[in-house]
Amino acid sequence: MPQQEKADANASQKQVFGQLNQLILNEPNLKGAIAGISVRSAKSGEILYQHAGDVRLRPASNLKLITAATALSALGENHQFSTEILTDGKLEGNKLIGNLYLKGKGDPTLLQEDLDLLAKKIKNSGVDVIFGNVIADDTWYDDERYSMDLTWSDETYYYGSAVSGLTASPNKDYDSGTIIVEVSPGKKAGTKAVISLQPSSNYIKIINNTKTVQKEEKKDISIIREHGENVITIEGTIPVHAIPIQEWMTVWEPTGYALDLFKQSLAKQGIHVMGTEGIAKTPDKAALLVSDKSIPLNELLIPFMKLSNNGHGETLVKEMGRARYGEGSWEKGINVVKEELRKIGVDPSSMVIRDGSGISHVNLVSANDISKFLYSAQNQEWFPTFLHSLPIAGNSERLVGGSLRYRLKNPEMAGKVKAKTGTITTVSSLSGYLKTRSGEDLIFSILLNNLMNDAHGKPIEDKIVTLLYEY
Repeated sequence: MPQQEKADANASQKQVFGQLNQLILNEPNLKGAIAGISVRSAKSGEILYQHAGDVRLRPASNLKLITAATALSALGENHQFSTEILTDGKLEGNKLIGNLYLKGKGDPTLLQEDLDLLAKKIKNSGVDVIFGNVIADDTWYDDERYSMDLTWSDETYYYGSAVSGLTASPNKDYDSGTIIVEVSPGKKAGTKAVISLQPSSNYIKIINNTKTVQKEEKKDISIIREHGENVITIEGTIPVHAIPIQEWMTVWEPTGYALDLFKQSLAKQGIHVMGTEGIAKTPDKAALLVSDKSIPLNELLIPFMKLSNNGHGETLVKEMGRARYGEGSWEKGINVVKEELRKIGVDPSSMVIRDGSGISHVNLVSANDISKFLYSAQNQEWFPTFLHSLPIAGNSERLVGGSLRYRLKNPEMAGKVKAKTGTITTVSSLSGYLKTRSGEDLIFSILLNNLMNDAHGKPIEDKIVTLLYEY
């Protein structure tokens, strides 16, 4: 580089980093907060700028970067989950004499239509009547449903869903262990709102304490699931002709939820079950009848990372533990995460990792560790898949821009920021890759902790990234 160009570049760098220092010093919403910032050259790995870069902070969903990468490393891009139908009986004519087992192997993408297809395959094998019970088997993972730091107040909402070896999702966002509750106005004021569930399920009891009001009145609906039960109470008012309200609510014990949906699938095919239902382990002697495979991991990473799906993060941790140690638990899975981090070239000994989603307030990682991890990840064969899974800032396509689709919309920066967002109470984070105006590739990690309002973190992150773009 000619001497003058080098001098100009150094001056530009000093100006950008000087502005960063001023932003951190003067930003009112950072008063009393902690900002961990790390910026590296994507080419050399050299730290170009840091502020509290070695301070361990809560990463929120930036932890998903580590979960996604280690899952790719440990399980492989083509890894699929499966769901199996087995029997300990025998087929006599059109009668199955024995029990039918629905065995889940962790698939977080299982839909009603997948269960319908399994039931259709059973029908096509010649079964019209089952003289036995229909049993759900969720023993692929342990029976711990929630990561150790999930708070009770998060448990009923989609981002705090229970993890089971057998579960189901309501649609192709694949929020496993949830059901969509829709509240629509009644035909006239004074009537109750109309409540529907997707998918339709008898596993959930609805208590409808709503009222349809005149169109100029207030829309004020609350949807609450009682702890430890599948009773959802809906209260409040909704105006005539108002747009329906949708809420993704978790179910209590998703194993039974998947079983209920499967029973519906059998009924649709006209298959009669003469016995009852239950939850138990499939006998070793049971024979496989039919099975279903999930989408591969490289496709699953799109909703996981773009939409920041917590359930996927926790499932992947358990799946890593199951695949390597034969135990689908958080403890074993997190051990695998740390082993894979070492393979990638990152020392996890300075990190506290408690889950796969980042919802824990006990997780601790420094901005320098995240930027180092993102640098080392570039050398892995699975890196193109990993990079493809990251939200692209300002791209309005939901499964492209993801959680960054409405941010950093400067047309000049289009497609130049690929990063993972993160939000939990008092925490906001953003880490990823940036191509600057001059064409240089940077890696950055921004961890903002102890904010009075986590929403205040997003504009600060966007200012920082916009400054870095001018590097």
